[in-house]
Amino acid sequence: MNNDLLITLGVASAAALASPMGGLIAISIRPSSLVVSITVGFAAGVLLGTFAFEMMPKSLELASVPLVVTGFLLGLALVYILDLYVNRWQIAGPAADQKRAVERLHRRWKPLGGNVAVLAGGTSAEELIEGMAIGVGAAFEPGVALIVGLAICIDNLSEGMSIGELILDEEQKGANRQILGWTSLIALSLFVSTVAGWFFLKGLSETVLGFLFAMGAGGMFYLTITDLVPEAESHQFQQSSAIANAVGFLLMMALAELI
Repeated sequence: MNNDLLITLGVASAAALASPMGGLIAISIRPSSLVVSITVGFAAGVLLGTFAFEMMPKSLELASVPLVVTGFLLGLALVYILDLYVNRWQIAGPAADQKRAVERLHRRWKPLGGNVAVLAGGTSAEELIEGMAIGVGAAFEPGVALIVGLAICIDNLSEGMSIGELILDEEQKGANRQILGWTSLIALSLFVSTVAGWFFLKGLSETVLGFLFAMGAGGMFYLTITDLVPEAESHQFQQSSAIANAVGFLLMMALAELI
C-alpha cells in the first residue's frame, strides 16, 4: 500500500468520524447556542476559504476556465436539485413573500421526510460529492487532499452537532440512537465515495480531474451558503458567527500557502 493511498484513507477516516463525533458532542454536552454559532460559523469560513484558496485555483491549474465554470455549476446544480426534490420542488426563506404559499403546499404534500430526515439525508447525499473531492484531490496531489479533508472534517463535526441538536430539540423517542444512526450514515457515505474517487478516478487526465474537482467545489459551496451560514447566523450572539467565519476563512488562506 503506497503512501498516497495511506494519506487518502487517513484523511477520509478522520473526516468521516467527525460526523458521529459531532453527534456524540450533542448527546453528551448539549452545546449552547453560542457554541453552535461559533462552531458552524467557523466551519462555513473554513469551507469558503478552501474554495477560494485551494479548490478553485487548483481546478484552474488543471482545466480551462469554461470547464471549471461548467463543473462548478454542475456540482451546485446537483445539490440544488436534491434540495428541491426533498422539499417538493418549493423552498422559501422565512421572510420571503412566497413563504405562505410554500407552507400551504407542504401541508398538502409534506417534504420527503421530517426536518431531521431532510437535513441528514441531504447531507449524506452531499457527502458523496465531498468524498469525491477528497479522492480527486489525492489523485493529483496529497497536500490538496489534506486541506480539503481538514475542511470537510470541520464541516462534518458541525453538521453532526446540528443534526444532534435538531433531534434532541424534537424530543423524539430513541433520540440518541437516531443521532448516531444518521451521523454514521453520513460518515459511511463520505468514506466510500473518497475511496471510490481514489481508485476509479486516479487514472483520468488532469483536465477531467480539474473538472471533477470544480464540481465538488460547487456542491460544497451550495451546502455552505444555504445551510451552514444561515444556521450559524440563526444562533449568533454579538455577531459571533461572522467572527468565527472570518477566522476559519483566514486559517485556510494561511494553510493553502503553507502546505
